[in-house]
Amino acid sequence: MKRRYERPSAYIEEFTPNEYVAACGDNNEVYKFECDAPRGWLYYYPKEKKDGFKLLGSYHPCQAKHEASTKDAFYDGFVDYNYNGREDKGEAVKVWRGPKQNNGHATTKLNMDTWATAKS
Repeated sequence: MKRRYERPSAYIEEFTPNEYVAACGDNNEVYKFECDAPRGWLYYYPKEKKDGFKLLGSYHPCQAKHEASTKDAFYDGFVDYNYNGREDKGEAVKVWRGPKQNNGHATTKLNMDTWATAKS
């Protein structure tokens, strides 16, 4: 039985991305950290250390384990343990002002890359 010759052909389909696919990234990701700095006056640097620091007030550690969005603002700061009005060696902290920027939480864990993260 003879076979009929068919000419080879290629089909091209246009790729249309699905716009409903979730993108990877840090959406809804939270930092987990403990409010563990010793008691004293809590100060933070609003932008950079060269711009000066601002007093948040009297601070005492709540010892709570907080979850804060990775998009929240975290500031360099210090807890003035010896009440001399300036940052001395060993007083550096990371400051989180809370979800409404009206609070003061401080951790002695300065490297945020080492903090635990989770999806909220």
